[in-house]
Amino acid sequence: MDSSKLKLPKDFYFGFATVAYQIEGSPSGPNSQRGPSIWDTFTHPPPDVALLRQYRANAYRFSIAWSRIIPLGGRNDPVNELGIKFYRDLIQEVLNSGMTPFVTLYHWDLPQALHDRYGGWLNSEVIQDFVHFAKTCFEAFGDLKTFRITINEPWIVSVLGYGHGVFAPGRTSDRSRSAEGDTSTEPWIVGHHLILAHAYAVKAYRQGFQPKQGGTIGITLDAVWYMPYDESLENQTRHLKPRFQNPIYKGSYPTALKQMLGSRLPEFTTEQLSIVKGSSDFFGLNTYSSNLVKEGGSDEFNGKVETTFTRPDGSLLGTESAVPWLQTSLLTYLWKVRLISSPPLSSLLPLDSAIHDTDRIAYFRGYTHALLEAVSLDGVDVRSYFAWSLLDNFEWADGYNVRFGVTYVDYKSLQR
Repeated sequence: MDSSKLKLPKDFYFGFATVAYQIEGSPSGPNSQRGPSIWDTFTHPPPDVALLRQYRANAYRFSIAWSRIIPLGGRNDPVNELGIKFYRDLIQEVLNSGMTPFVTLYHWDLPQALHDRYGGWLNSEVIQDFVHFAKTCFEAFGDLKTFRITINEPWIVSVLGYGHGVFAPGRTSDRSRSAEGDTSTEPWIVGHHLILAHAYAVKAYRQGFQPKQGGTIGITLDAVWYMPYDESLENQTRHLKPRFQNPIYKGSYPTALKQMLGSRLPEFTTEQLSIVKGSSDFFGLNTYSSNLVKEGGSDEFNGKVETTFTRPDGSLLGTESAVPWLQTSLLTYLWKVRLISSPPLSSLLPLDSAIHDTDRIAYFRGYTHALLEAVSLDGVDVRSYFAWSLLDNFEWADGYNVRFGVTYVDYKSLQR
């Protein structure tokens, strides 16, 4: 079909995304106005809304630093009014520029004080503190037109932070990495608390704010599209990792997960399930790539399956980190997607190649075309697309060694 005839809805949102911790700066800065989070080390420049206008975006997705709003994090701790003003000014600047803000409340930067106080996401106390933080944001920014996202990628928080120990707070059973942690139990406890924190925050919004503000609220999950390695029945049944999708959209953990973990998987009460199920007004999706999958793996976080990028005949599924043609399959499978963020493209390139990056251009062209086909040909209800990321930044465990930004940043001069 002629791709020029494929159209997106007129009210479709296209923009770019950033994260508070990665770009806003260190808490030790003279104008930081926030407390430390479990991720703090480096200083970063503020977001540049002018770049978004230059790129003709009509939306901007960014996160709020919990420790900038409540430096010590807790429901009985003082609120930082300067932090409130910081984000009101940013949201207003985005709106004044003709763009719609998509605001994430939690993108992995738990206030350090809560981790020190009671173990952070390992303790159910964090649920009440997160809800208090969320309500503070609903009250402070509710009069401004935004889309609200509670938590970004809880799978990453629980598995990489408390299983593999490569993300903050770095807990794992691997004693070469961490003196503390239990990979067999902690990721499942943390994931459970993240689901409940999301659900109770949504309940608070729907009961206390949505009737007047009329906005939407949901969660963003990550998903990998798994293609069967061969035609065997076992491999055909493997598609997605629904650990977080199932409770929120179907009302229970997947049966296979219950069978695999047994008593190590926390249980929802009947009351909790009634709050968790349906606790998202949209399906927020971050998708990174696709893999072939077959039976025989041992990694519980991966559903005890083996993944590979190589077909049985030795050919590759796609290019490195990019399988755009399977994006359509993923979107069609999910069908009622309401919000999507693009997969990142990692690159270690010299200056000229990083600026004149033809691979990245081809990458985004492929994925946006796949999205266009899903919407135009398959009727999938996709409402927005955000490219990761607006700027090169401090990329979590990879530091400054990879560049995900559509805007090149000279890290010495901070020039874009």
